[in-house]
Amino acid sequence: MIFPMEELIKYDQNMYEITSAASRRSYQLSMLKDEKIEENDGKVVSLAARQVFTREVEFRLDAE
Repeated sequence: MIFPMEELIKYDQNMYEITSAASRRSYQLSMLKDEKIEENDGKVVSLAARQVFTREVEFRLDAE
């Protein structure tokens, strides 16, 4: 599962922002070859999405 269903239902922020943050986080994890990837059966995107959505990692999008 990519997102915890209860959290997804309750989420009232911008879905584009959290999707973008998860995409960027998955890139970071893959470049760092984070050991948590193997613990998640090699599923980088779902790991990144879970980390961002559950606020294990924080994100901010800078205005350009």
